[in-house]
Amino acid sequence: MQLLRLDWNILFTILNLIILYLAMRHFLIGPVMGIIEKRRALIDGQLKDARDQKEEAKKLLAQYEEVQKGADEEAAQIIERAKCDAGKAYEMQIAEGREQAKRLVADGQKTVELERAKMVQELEAQIAELALCAAAKILAENHSKETDRMLYERFLTKAGERHDADGA
Repeated sequence: MQLLRLDWNILFTILNLIILYLAMRHFLIGPVMGIIEKRRALIDGQLKDARDQKEEAKKLLAQYEEVQKGADEEAAQIIERAKCDAGKAYEMQIAEGREQAKRLVADGQKTVELERAKMVQELEAQIAELALCAAAKILAENHSKETDRMLYERFLTKAGERHDADGA
């Protein structure tokens, strides 16, 4: 029966090992596992937050792209309206310029007509004055009725020809 004989040292060693294991489990492995669990929970939370932030960033990016697209369309519409307005303003200025040119031409024609009429009147007055001077001179030189009548008819004929030439 020697095999069944236990040595007290082995029994104490086994008992010490069990106590040491329980003490380490309670004082060392338990707190380390708690710290590891806390770290795992913290990392999982941070990963979840990162995923949430990524999703939020995707939503914001989509909203930004929509706003940008709308802004681009609005800018294109504004540019198109500005081009249209500029074209209309250009056409209005051209029309106003043409109207002003027409008015200037009409005013010029009126001025020319007035100047022409004024010159005709001045020429008629000068012709009448010359005729009177000529008549007075002729009367002073030769005072016959037949000569007066002939000069008068000649004057009327020449004055009529000039008036017809000026009127035509």
